[in-house]
Amino acid sequence: LDEPTRGVDVGAKSEIYRIMNQMARKGVAILMISSELPEVVGMSDRVYVMREGSIAGELHRADITQENIMTLATGVNDSHHQAVKS
Repeated sequence: LDEPTRGVDVGAKSEIYRIMNQMARKGVAILMISSELPEVVGMSDRVYVMREGSIAGELHRADITQENIMTLATGVNDSHHQAVKS
């Protein structure tokens, strides 16, 4: 699903989340692309982050935070302002 909640109202967004969660509970794999980090953090079991056209890293549920996503996406560790190698 490419940006499934972009441009929709809050009620429709909740319904989309409900349907996606229901499908996931039934064992359906869902590939979601989203630029809304809170949505990614809240909905994902696994996240692949791309930087400059390549996969910069993979995060599993316990490690999915906005900070970790941004570190992989930018290549910069914000707490130390150092480039991270992927």
